[in-house]
Amino acid sequence: MSDRFQFTLSATDGKARTGVISTPRGEIRTPAFMPVGTAATVKAMLPESVRATGADILLGNTYHLMLRPGAERVARMGGLHKFMNWDRPILTDSGGFQVMSLAGLRKLTEEGVTFSSHIDGSKHMLSPETSMEIQRLLGSDIVMAFDECPALPATEEDVAKSMRLSMRWAQRSRDAFGDRPGHALFGIMQGGVTRDLREESAEALKAIDFEGYAVGGLAVGEGQEAMFGVLDYAPGFLPQDKPRYLMGVGKPDDIVGAVQRGIDMMDCVLPSRSGRTGQAWTRRGQVNVKNARHADDPRPLDENCTCPACTGYSRAYLHHVFRAGEMISGMLLTWHNLHYFQELMQGLRDAIAGGRLDAFVADFHAQRAEGDIEPI
Repeated sequence: MSDRFQFTLSATDGKARTGVISTPRGEIRTPAFMPVGTAATVKAMLPESVRATGADILLGNTYHLMLRPGAERVARMGGLHKFMNWDRPILTDSGGFQVMSLAGLRKLTEEGVTFSSHIDGSKHMLSPETSMEIQRLLGSDIVMAFDECPALPATEEDVAKSMRLSMRWAQRSRDAFGDRPGHALFGIMQGGVTRDLREESAEALKAIDFEGYAVGGLAVGEGQEAMFGVLDYAPGFLPQDKPRYLMGVGKPDDIVGAVQRGIDMMDCVLPSRSGRTGQAWTRRGQVNVKNARHADDPRPLDENCTCPACTGYSRAYLHHVFRAGEMISGMLLTWHNLHYFQELMQGLRDAIAGGRLDAFVADFHAQRAEGDIEPI
């Protein structure tokens, strides 16, 4: 464990990288997938269960936590780690993405964003300075700069205007963050799908100097082909010796493609949200346990998986408890999904370290192409 934040690369394979982010709260193996604990909990999971899946770090949501229970209350309870009983690293987003998605409930100015709570309609203001203060009160290890994330598609003029506002906010975030040994502030690259704007954004962020850099403004409706098109060049605009974080991604094939293109960190609500809606992610693709074909199937979701859902329960049981609306359904399927995502990350790390990423990726796609096992 380190008393400061540092990133060490241990191997590369093409553009893909593997290494370790060291923090006072523990090490984060990269490439890393961060489960999302929006409101200080990964839904349907105990913290120790999330850790058992292989997660090194969780993501918390500034917007939701500032509204309920409130950052000041979390601070009085000893900070977010103690509050939610997770003693390892936590990354908090800035709240910008959620606020921007409120559309008619917000007003954007140079100062920041005024918005109405989706919970009770109360008025709030988020700016680079208030976002930094809220994240300081939460006590997260990795803090995200406050930015604007425009929805795509948008005109290049609108994307450029938004990106330059975000870069001004990035400087204000850096100034407000101050000197916090052991904690890191990440800047967020914007620029839509326009190469020149992405490069301009990266240059502005590097001039400010952050402990890590995120590629923002993707996975917001542009499609995988366009996203990969940006990732073919955008990570290369960022420093080699700092972590690169792709925000809000994603599906397993998104993750594999992003890692191939030089991304070190990702997060997504997909494993837990899918688990609560009866969908399991496996090495052979998606399984919808709600489908009638599983009602009499004694086999596990995946006979090669070591998670509790696969080692202790049949497809028939998982189908039954989902149909019956039992809480154990979401618990078991979320555990399985998080286990699968973390197993995928370990496979990617091992493949990069061994110089065999191309073979790993080919096998990944070949297994998914087979589809689910045949019905009984």
